[in-house]
Amino acid sequence: MLRVVAERIRSVPDHPQPGVLFRDITPVLADGEALATVAAELAARTGQAELVAGVEARGFLFGAAAAVVAGIGTVPVRKEGKLPVVAASRSYDLEYGSATLELPAGIVEPGTPVYVVDDVLATGGTAAATCALLTEAGAEIVGFGTLLEITALRGRDALDGIRVDALLSA
Repeated sequence: MLRVVAERIRSVPDHPQPGVLFRDITPVLADGEALATVAAELAARTGQAELVAGVEARGFLFGAAAAVVAGIGTVPVRKEGKLPVVAASRSYDLEYGSATLELPAGIVEPGTPVYVVDDVLATGGTAAATCALLTEAGAEIVGFGTLLEITALRGRDALDGIRVDALLSA
């Protein structure tokens, strides 16, 4: 079934800027069977996690779906300025810029096992910043799950010992 999921991912050249090949997962989200497959595959990898952290913004969708299937909660890791109450924030560099992520206050208790989910693992900047943010809040990162890993960009190297579960690679 992952073959069908892979067929739904679109490659969009020069987005959001020239030279970047954007991987559009919107068709996966629009296909109920493909979305259910991704949710089940990621949920099966959550292990002892008590929360799934979904990374802004497409990671929210896969993270929440995986959390529902796994029967656990989810927490959004948001872009700066989107949360009403912030526990901590972390700035980092992207492939084509920089950004800041924030964690909502009062959700992640120290010692909470958390499985992090995003749609694509590219350079690893967002993934590493998210894991560092959660670790600073006292969470125990049990793994990082992604629909697609772009292996040439070596993003998993930025995750320093965190288990990476990539359903597909390009």
